[in-house]
Amino acid sequence: MASDEANSKAVDDAEQLVQSEDPQHPSNLICELCRKFYALGWVTGTGGGTSIRQHDHIFLAPSGVQKELMKPSDIFVMDFNTKEYLRKPSVLKPSACTPLFLAAFTRGAGCCIHTHSQWAVLVTLLVERDFGQSACFEIEEIEQIKGIGKGRGKVGNLGYHDRLRIPIIENTAFEEDLTESLEVATEKYPDTYAILVRRHGIYVWGDNVHKAKTQCESLDYIFQLAVEMKKLGLPWTTRASEISDI
Repeated sequence: MASDEANSKAVDDAEQLVQSEDPQHPSNLICELCRKFYALGWVTGTGGGTSIRQHDHIFLAPSGVQKELMKPSDIFVMDFNTKEYLRKPSVLKPSACTPLFLAAFTRGAGCCIHTHSQWAVLVTLLVERDFGQSACFEIEEIEQIKGIGKGRGKVGNLGYHDRLRIPIIENTAFEEDLTESLEVATEKYPDTYAILVRRHGIYVWGDNVHKAKTQCESLDYIFQLAVEMKKLGLPWTTRASEISDI
């Protein structure tokens, strides 16, 4: 009897992790963000995802769920320190992006967003075609660059004259296999808040939800602009020969 009561309490405690009337609670925010991202065409066909770290709890969108229909009860919760799930919806699978989200949180992020943006995919193909497979995406003298932070532990955002660099890693058959490449790229580019995945999409993170969302929106604007600039024969940088290798 005592065992049944203990199990019942554990279930109740787990459910409380995702139940809140506060719209800023991670389980509510993830659902709201995913609906917005679906409207932007970033998470169609159940692709993409979002995760938020609140103290030592990691809130994760599930795998295989249409993001515009997601509910707080669909959210997974993990203990950041032990990497054990505190709450697992019985009929859903955790996101395959989870190891990559954790890599961002290990770097101090408070929120990580993964999208399958068409503009992000196109940019990876243009970089490969014009600068080679090992090059990163680089652009400068675009106003929206101001929406991107200077780097981890640095105060303020990039300026108009700064060069924005986003590393590109190669896609893999299974999403979790991207983790090592992402970690290597962030070591080489410690100031980056994003990693492009060729022919796949992008991972963007920030110190909190607001910063991650702002940077994701800013980058998508920049990528779309970069694709249109290529159509018009306009260079992304004033010194195109200086495009960096990852």
